[in-house]
Parts: sequence; structure tokens; C-alpha cells
Amino acid sequence: MNPSYITFSERVLAARKEGRPIVALESTIISHGMPYPENMNTAREVEEIIRQNGAEPATIAIINGKIKIGLADNELEFLATSKEIMKASRRDLPYLLATNKHGATTVAATMICAAMAGIQVFVTGGIGGVHREAVVTMDISADLQELAKTNVAVVCAGAKSILDLGLTMEYLETNGVPVIGYQTDVLPAFYTRRSPFTVNYRLNTPDEVASLIQAKWNLGLEGGVVIANPIPEEFAMEEAFINNVMDMALSEAKKAGINGKEVTPFLLGKVKELTKGTSLEANIALVKHNAEIGAKIAACLTTRI
Repeated sequence: MNPSYITFSERVLAARKEGRPIVALESTIISHGMPYPENMNTAREVEEIIRQNGAEPATIAIINGKIKIGLADNELEFLATSKEIMKASRRDLPYLLATNKHGATTVAATMICAAMAGIQVFVTGGIGGVHREAVVTMDISADLQELAKTNVAVVCAGAKSILDLGLTMEYLETNGVPVIGYQTDVLPAFYTRRSPFTVNYRLNTPDEVASLIQAKWNLGLEGGVVIANPIPEEFAMEEAFINNVMDMALSEAKKAGINGKEVTPFLLGKVKELTKGTSLEANIALVKHNAEIGAKIAACLTTRI
């Protein structure tokens, strides 16, 4: 990695020097996933939760053509308020760096940058996956391919229920990506704690998860690990209700001709509208819960190195 492309915040540099655990955070959720000021408040609160649980947060973004590992408060504010932030996946990184532009990293791009920075654990809301009607559209998230080849463990609330969860699980299986249920036997579906699909393995403690992650990489088995952590019960939405809302949102997106990486932001906005804001509360709650579990896993993993 050319060091001229990447910079570290002072707090992340200090954590690296001291050998403390670091947890990567994406920035798309700030720029494209939530409205202001909820996006800014959530970003700050998630970072603080990670610190309270023994790790240093490293929110990742592209600012002025630099990969930033860890952001200052004014940089978080910039991401939360600017309309100039491009949604950045793997294919977008060279363009953003070459043209000195700004980008909010998706799951795939955050995994890439975290791996470059030597960060092994990444916390997000939900991973992307195989979209419904993918047999026609070929719309498959780059997140899945990144999970197949990049050595970063991803703590999430499962895959978003706007996706074809069955095909998403098949894709992960084909590429050898373990899907761990954290204290659950079934795959959570972002806003809901349950889906019709089982996880590969259930593990109940951060140390058990860290042990599996270490074993995978010690064996030379490249690729990530999905740690599916259900949304807290008090914020979970009823499965039939949210599925109906998702169907309505997907129908509107199709009628409007929205596709590619614009689909998810549109759907999240439409779901917020149709649920009268309760989906946003759920989104914030699950991200905070993932931050707590991710920090504990990172701390356990650090003691094993």
C-alpha cells in the first residue's frame, strides 16, 4: 500500500503504537444512511460505545483524495452535512483518490481500507447481498465478494431484508464465508431478530467468536467472517409488518427506475417514511448494539495475537 494514500488520526495512531484493539466503522451510514442530525449524533455515540468497551474506533472515509483511518469531529460533521460525498465501494476508490474527491465508504470499501490499516474487526448496520430479482438484474452487492477475499470480521445485524436472504446465504457458503449467529441460531434480518434462515454456527461469547476468527486466519483461509448480532428485542420490528413495508418500498423503487447503489438509500428513506420514523430508531439501536459486541470481540482478538 502506497503510504501517500492513507492517513491515521492521532487517536488511532496511539492505539496502534500501544497495541490496543481498534474497530473500523463505515461512513456511508453517516452520509447516505441517516438524516441530519441523527447521523452525526449516532456517529459520535457509536464511537463512544466502542471506547467504553475497550477499543478505539476508526471511522473510515475518503476526504480530499486521502483514505482517512479515524476522523476528527469536524470531519464527521463534514460527512454528515455535505452533499458532495460520493458513495464509495471498491470500484470507486481509485477514482476518488486520483481526483482528490470525497467518499463515504460502504461495507466493501471499509473492509479494504481496514485491511490496509491492519484492522481486523469492523462494525456496521447490515451487510449488502443478493438483491431480489438478481437472476434478471445481476444486482449483487460488492460486499459479498469482499467478504470472500478480505480478512476482516464484520459485526452486523445480518443482511437487510430488502435482499434475497436465501441467495445471499448461498453466495456466502459458496465463497467459504462463515456466518456466525451471536447468541442466535437464526439469521437476523436487520430490523427483525429472525428470518426463515439458520446461521452456520451459534457462538455465545466474544471470546468464542475471536477464537473462530483466529483459527480461520491461522489456517490461511482467506476472507472475512460475518458475525450476525440481532437487533435488541425492545427495538425489533414485527417480521410480517416490515416485510410488507419492504415490498411497498421495492415496488416504488422499481417504478421509479432506481437501481444499483442508489437502491439502498432510497429504500431506507422510504421505509423510514412508511414506518413513521420507527425504522430509524431501530437502525440506530442495532448499530449501537453491534458497536458494543464488536469492541468486545476486538478486545478478545487482541489478547490472542
